[in-house]
Amino acid sequence: MSHAATLMTDALTLEDGELFHTKKGKARPCPAPLAPLADTHGHLTVLRSHDPALAIARAALAGVRLLVVPIDPVSDCGYSREEPGPVHSAADLIAFLDEARALAEELMGEFAEQGLVPPAFPGYDLLSGATERLPLDLRFVAGVHPYGAPVFDDACEARMRELLRGERCVGVGEIGLDYGPYSDVDPAVQLEVFERQLLMAHELNLPVELHVRDAADDAAATAHAQAADLLRRVGVPRAGCDLHCFTSGPEALAPFAELGCHVAFGGAATFNKSEDIRDAAAACPAHLVITETDSPYMAPVPLRGEECEPAMVAFTAACVAQARADAGVDTPAETYRALWRNACNLFGL
Repeated sequence: MSHAATLMTDALTLEDGELFHTKKGKARPCPAPLAPLADTHGHLTVLRSHDPALAIARAALAGVRLLVVPIDPVSDCGYSREEPGPVHSAADLIAFLDEARALAEELMGEFAEQGLVPPAFPGYDLLSGATERLPLDLRFVAGVHPYGAPVFDDACEARMRELLRGERCVGVGEIGLDYGPYSDVDPAVQLEVFERQLLMAHELNLPVELHVRDAADDAAATAHAQAADLLRRVGVPRAGCDLHCFTSGPEALAPFAELGCHVAFGGAATFNKSEDIRDAAAACPAHLVITETDSPYMAPVPLRGEECEPAMVAFTAACVAQARADAGVDTPAETYRALWRNACNLFGL
């Protein structure tokens, strides 16, 4: 392999052909997907121990054919309350994704020489942004996370709109409300910026990806209740809505499902004590359930504690399929087909 690929490639993968290993080097076989996989929300801009291009290539090897990357015109541009003024432009961020994809395509050819190739999915066509060499379509959404709400000004909106005009852009997000322990942002400010971006999605006919986190021990689930109320008042964008990184039970899911929102399950669904999340995955209407990683956060079992990467959506998809099968809702094959179909429908692909 080339010098660049050798520097970035997991030596253990080249040695034993397995994509995943624990920190101690023990192989963790990748579940064989029954349909193409979609990671509907996987960060590439904040990876710490994974190279973005290699992460894209590894996702393709795991069977991922759609990866949607959230881009934040505040945090990803290096803009903060302490450091006013963006370090990176919207064009810089788009170029970052383009360059990562181009290198990933080069890596795929080199991996093939080592006998590492993506799984085939007979009967499924490639998406328009995929190629035979790299059968993964790389897309992005753009939006200001609730943490960035205090600095969402006209200049920030201009950067966001530039991102939303990007050829690979398929939606607005992640936007919403965060009342969790890491947020010190005034809820009123969060609600204002959430509504402002939701209206942009309506204006541009784009789907939205929502970030909604309740305060610890908030039995009323205030953030979820307020988000649902705003969607009822302003309206769910005609293009669609995705409740990203869902980590609650069926009760919290129900109002969003009634509104027609897709619900995305990530690595938390695989955790041993996440019966409520698996119950929600089983209860979610078949036409609304989707998967994500939220990489680099919350790597799934059996890789919990590692830095998450988009390829790990394979474990979450297997978990969701099993939860729905155990509940007698769908067969695993039916769930895999639904996960792929729903992701493509949500983003108009």
